[in-house]
Amino acid sequence: MKKNLLTVTMCLASAAAFAQGQTISGQIVDGAGKPVIGATVVEKGTNNGTATGNDGRFTLRSRTATPRLQISSIGYASQEVDAAGGTVSVRLSDASTGLGEVQVVGSRSQNRSVTDSPSPVDIIDLREVTTKTGQLDVNQLLQFVAPSFNSNRQTGSDGADHVDPATLRGLGPDQTLVLVNGKRQHQSALVNLFGTRGRGNTGTDLNVIPAASIERIEILRDGASAQYGSDAIAGVINIVLKSSVKELTANVNYGAYDAKYRFDDKNFDGGNFNANLNYGIGLGEKGSFVNATVDYNLRQHTQRANVPNADGLARREYGDPEIRNLSGYLNSRFALSDRSYFYVFGGGNKRKGDAYAWTRFADDDRNVPAIYPNGFDPIISSDIWDASAVAGLRTALGEWELDLSNNFGSNRFEYGVKNTLNSSLGASSPTSFNAGGFQLQQNVVNLGLTRNYKTVLQGLNVAAGAEWRREWYSLFAGEEASYRNYDPQSGAASGSQGFPGYQPTDAIKAQRDNVAAYADAELSVTQRWLLAGALRYEHYSDFGSTLNYKLATRFNLTEFLTLRGTYSTGFRAPSLAQVNFNSTFTNFINGEPVEVLLARNNSAVTQKLGVPSLQQETSNNANIGLTSRIGSSLSLTLDGYYIKVKDRVVLTSQFSADDPVIGPDLQALNVDQAQFFANAADTRSIGLDVVLSHTLPLGAGRLNSTLAANVNNLKIDRVRTSGRLTGREEEFFGAREQAFVKASAPPSKINLTFDYQVGRFGALVRFVRFDKITLIDWDGNPMKYDRRVTTDLTLNYALTNQLQFIVGSTNVFNRYPTLFDPQRTETGGAWDPVQMGSNGRFYFAKLQARF
Repeated sequence: MKKNLLTVTMCLASAAAFAQGQTISGQIVDGAGKPVIGATVVEKGTNNGTATGNDGRFTLRSRTATPRLQISSIGYASQEVDAAGGTVSVRLSDASTGLGEVQVVGSRSQNRSVTDSPSPVDIIDLREVTTKTGQLDVNQLLQFVAPSFNSNRQTGSDGADHVDPATLRGLGPDQTLVLVNGKRQHQSALVNLFGTRGRGNTGTDLNVIPAASIERIEILRDGASAQYGSDAIAGVINIVLKSSVKELTANVNYGAYDAKYRFDDKNFDGGNFNANLNYGIGLGEKGSFVNATVDYNLRQHTQRANVPNADGLARREYGDPEIRNLSGYLNSRFALSDRSYFYVFGGGNKRKGDAYAWTRFADDDRNVPAIYPNGFDPIISSDIWDASAVAGLRTALGEWELDLSNNFGSNRFEYGVKNTLNSSLGASSPTSFNAGGFQLQQNVVNLGLTRNYKTVLQGLNVAAGAEWRREWYSLFAGEEASYRNYDPQSGAASGSQGFPGYQPTDAIKAQRDNVAAYADAELSVTQRWLLAGALRYEHYSDFGSTLNYKLATRFNLTEFLTLRGTYSTGFRAPSLAQVNFNSTFTNFINGEPVEVLLARNNSAVTQKLGVPSLQQETSNNANIGLTSRIGSSLSLTLDGYYIKVKDRVVLTSQFSADDPVIGPDLQALNVDQAQFFANAADTRSIGLDVVLSHTLPLGAGRLNSTLAANVNNLKIDRVRTSGRLTGREEEFFGAREQAFVKASAPPSKINLTFDYQVGRFGALVRFVRFDKITLIDWDGNPMKYDRRVTTDLTLNYALTNQLQFIVGSTNVFNRYPTLFDPQRTETGGAWDPVQMGSNGRFYFAKLQARF
């Protein structure tokens, strides 16, 4: 009875809402009276919205008695208008007419829109994406939306189980620069090891920023070291935080996986609960605001160890880690005058995780039967603190605009191990340990000046600036019992099983400084032809100086066809973690435990081998593209690219203790194998990005269709060796390690999406095709993961003007990667981490409120 009453009440509420709505139509134009295509039109305080067509017109059925519209478009100042009359006409002014708009990444001209940028830029509206998809964190959201972006959920990869690495165009995680509101975001302190994508790289943890705090994400798919500095070889990801006011948004989300491979009677696992709240307060009449977000996420374990088609069993526990994540973020601006304002933004993230390590079976000589008569499954736990804060001043100085800011960020990663033991202590061993960890901090002082000369030909924008950056890195030891062998004569293993703690000899503190100066200009020679250039000088206290440049052009061949191209040089200084990381850990090769030394760059081992000090990577990047609007509802972008990276920093192959050159040194250190960081490879990437969008009125609604694809071919042109290892290229950086680098992205990824909206009902169907990749097992045999297509389905319905309900499934047909013997994989499961994931079908439901 109560259920029927609830159904009737909801239907009546929906009917009442329909009754009070009215049809609103209008046109959005720019300052010159030309239609603004793709402008976002949202009814304030509701989930109701649409976008303008190629004639700048829109039609929207309101859900409130006195509708007010929020209108925005990249490169223009946002506006709010009263739409109670049913018809509106809005003229958007360029963002350069007033301070405050975040520039589109790839250009320092404040009135440069994404459609006329000389570089390819993706603009991803997080409001739309989070409403219509099942993914909850930023990495996974982008993985299934942006074709050139790749992020793999890791399993069996120690620290990378807790921090997902991400890449652009198949390059390394540390070759993409991440900005927040245009300011450099600090990297994670973690070095990715084992079978992860981005093996041997550091990267930026995008998941510390809750999706609920983000207005949009801009992805510059082009080399940009000359514009933004080190790490921008593959491109730039700019996260723009929300600045909305007088609007409360709340979301509650829950989902779970179909537990196909569990050995117990559970039908679902990997429960994922997320709740968030966002609200903005306006302060005065000059655009001051404070916008704040809180977000909580609990992601539970999945269990995928019991795979019937695999030949062996390496682990009893295998699957996603459990993650508990709490975030708070703030974005604010305080007007000092009509031409000046002070801004503050940033936030904090606290993450705790539990990840499965390799099983120690009952008869394992690393087990103590008195403690674990049935063997044990160690748990590697993480305690991660991440925080950032940016404060700055933007003001007008005559015709110039000045931006002065200070940015501080910190990432601290502490390891723990539980459900474990130190076998050298026998039956008296503790079962949990503090294993140590590492921390990376960054402080950036940035000064930028921008001026637009409207009377120089068709417009000239000039920018210049300087930056000072200091970085600190520390690695600290765990408690003694986590690494010490208390009975070496017995042959017992040292330290905590699952993850030996860092030793005092691993511990280090390091820092470096960087100073930079840049200048860039964009000249509209005619209304159809744009020329741009950038020059940047940087000096590192530990690597010396570098000078890089970028040239770009865009030419409108016709009213509907535009040609664009860029050429740039780039660089990336090795991270402090890559230079200073040192560890002795346990790896499993064909199921057998092996002690491995990862020696820091200036260690005794690397010096004896003659491995030179790490130096910066350099790159050459070319992009040529074509953009077109065909008819009134079809748009197309084609961008081909070439990226050459020289002296790429990689993690070498592992050298064994019986090696004729390095063996005696390893035996003296009591380790079985060793590997290290080196500038060992030159790589070359050739690829194509394609985005095709179409809008079609269908019945009383509208169907938006998008085809987005990335085709990428990465080759390793040359392997460099040196010192005592000269001539041993295949052993120094062998086929197995090369395969991990190449597998950072599939050779192609194709995304086909159909999004239909009619009245209060919406449906989205998305197909993602992941191309085949090849890895190599411990014996040198190829492991070919076949291409797969995943299918997502989402249904959404507006229950009331302010309340929306969404249900759906990702990977609705429950596709899994190709199965392998767990003894052959790097992770000990039936799969290595591949792009499509290995958890199967995911069901989800969301309730979204907007007031």
